[in-house]
Amino acid sequence: MNEFNKIISQDKPTLVDVFATWCGPCKMMHPILEDIKRRVGDRATILKVDIDKNEALAAQYGIQSVPTLMIFKHGQLVWREPGVHSADDMVLALERFM
Repeated sequence: MNEFNKIISQDKPTLVDVFATWCGPCKMMHPILEDIKRRVGDRATILKVDIDKNEALAAQYGIQSVPTLMIFKHGQLVWREPGVHSADDMVLALERFM
């Protein structure tokens, strides 16, 4: 949890993908996240968090479905949406906080 807090407290936005290994839609996010990373480069951090291995974090943020995508900036949650989203939508969301 300390490492998570350190990462989300950066100056640049952090996109957090809360997923589960058994979740079909979560698996669909992997190539989308790769595309996002390619497009935003070092201007944002992308972090994947397995809900089954991080139950305390899931409880802290009230995660009830996966995937859930969240954007943090300076340690503050600034955007959150459940479900699969396109790379275009996610890049636009990230750019608002760059």
